Amino acid sequence: MTATVLFDNGSHRNVLFDDFGLGGLAVQANQHLIIDGTEAGEAVILDPGGHKVYAEALAETFGQLGSASLRYIFLSHQDPDIVAALNGWLMTTDADAYVSELWTRFVPHFGFDHLVADRLRPIPDAGMVLPLRSSPLVIVPAHFLHSEGNHQLYDPVAKILYTGDLGASLGAPYVKVGDFDAHLPYMAGFHRRYMASRKVMACWAEMVAGLDIDIIAPQHGAYFEGRELVERFIGWCAELECGVDLIAPLYRIPGGW
Repeated sequence: MTATVLFDNGSHRNVLFDDFGLGGLAVQANQHLIIDGTEAGEAVILDPGGHKVYAEALAETFGQLGSASLRYIFLSHQDPDIVAALNGWLMTTDADAYVSELWTRFVPHFGFDHLVADRLRPIPDAGMVLPLRSSPLVIVPAHFLHSEGNHQLYDPVAKILYTGDLGASLGAPYVKVGDFDAHLPYMAGFHRRYMASRKVMACWAEMVAGLDIDIIAPQHGAYFEGRELVERFIGWCAELECGVDLIAPLYRIPGGW
């Protein structure tokens, strides 16, 4: 496992955990931790993952927290690589978990103890502001990118937009994107299949264009740092045909029936 500090100004720190060594058995997934405050600080873990990474992710999180407490668990959507181990996180911390209101009745199917059931909180479709000590975070809508109940998280202090599956890349042998064009083969196929449509991508691009973003940090693969790469990625999303734009050829009855 590698811990990479994406931002640290002395009182606010953003840490990326990029590999808990599943050895190819499951899709690579990043976990992100945001800690605000030097004394009695508060933290949020983003998309903490499934059962196979739970013990290591929990231990690494507590190692990074110091005297801070874990206040929130942010779930961008309902996939198992994000929420499968949620019951363990709720049982071992005092954190509240936030997920789209569409998924609050589905996530408990992963197994919830009744003692923690009331700490699963809904995120409204329009998003919300999440208070984190002295540095509020902004949960922004990202529906159908790829889940129908999907959100991203923006940290205005670090100027990082955590984009979940949007921006995901598979198999890239690096943690940070250096060359956008060379990086495209690692993410283009995923986006064409997993993102819903060009219309939704363009809506997202228009929404985030006004945010002050230094880093785009997805849940899978490498992150984009610097205004040039951030703008290239947003522009690429705005023009990409994907999802239902491309799906018609697959609607065929198999076997010649």
